[in-house]
Amino acid sequence: MKLFLDSAILKDIRDAMSWGIVDGVTTNPSLIKKAAADLAASADGEELNMESYIKQVLAAAGRMCPVSLEVAGRSADEMIEQGKILYERFDPVASNVVIKVPVSTVNSDGDGDPFDGIVAIEELSDEKIPVNATLVFTPEQALLAAKAGAEYVSPFVGRVDDRIRKTAGMDFEKSDYFPASGIVQDESHEMITDNGLISGIELVARTVDIFHQYELECEVIAASVRNSRQIRELASVGSDIATVPFSVLRDMINHPGTRSGVDAFSSDLVDDYLALFNVEESGE
Repeated sequence: MKLFLDSAILKDIRDAMSWGIVDGVTTNPSLIKKAAADLAASADGEELNMESYIKQVLAAAGRMCPVSLEVAGRSADEMIEQGKILYERFDPVASNVVIKVPVSTVNSDGDGDPFDGIVAIEELSDEKIPVNATLVFTPEQALLAAKAGAEYVSPFVGRVDDRIRKTAGMDFEKSDYFPASGIVQDESHEMITDNGLISGIELVARTVDIFHQYELECEVIAASVRNSRQIRELASVGSDIATVPFSVLRDMINHPGTRSGVDAFSSDLVDDYLALFNVEESGE
């Protein structure tokens, strides 16, 4: 399974890339704005414009490491135009730009055309511009995006879990683990679902199954990942990619057993063994 870093912070991107385990980066306008503002503040007020900052992000990720840049419009025409502008302006930096387009742009009030996102995905894909269909909450949305030509779809794992917990009236922190097998109502013992899904992991699993069943050439990016246990479960259900916050990526490597093992190994080392690494004394 590939790992994409969910960050626009240059230091985080550079650090993660130096570890040799990250395959791409996902961003959004809010992440980029905050990261650029924080960097400018740390540079004694030196101004950084959005364009130059995005170019630094692309260069930090490097060639062959896709970076998702999101459109801002909500109509098909706007998203198509903006997707082309972003791709033409930024892809020459490192040939790694992917345009992020919402699978549907209808808001909570019902405003908008439900298929504008699909139209934009199809048009941009026809122009050979790679598209990441985002805000996916059901396998059927993912199916439509894949049929429209999206190179990636991003089902929102954590947000599905949040919706289920809110339905159950649970208090929770975003980083809290949510079981892939779902939760049940205390009184009825019935599974609590979001549109028939028992968890965000099931959303990904069903999407992966559908894509395999019909041999759709579209990769699944599990988004809105909240903790390292979800990475384990996403890998188990065959997600092609997980987009991971920097804090979760760091947490993946940690375990108290590993730390105590390091302590034990270090204390067991004897001088004769350590002497083996002394090149001068060994005569080499």
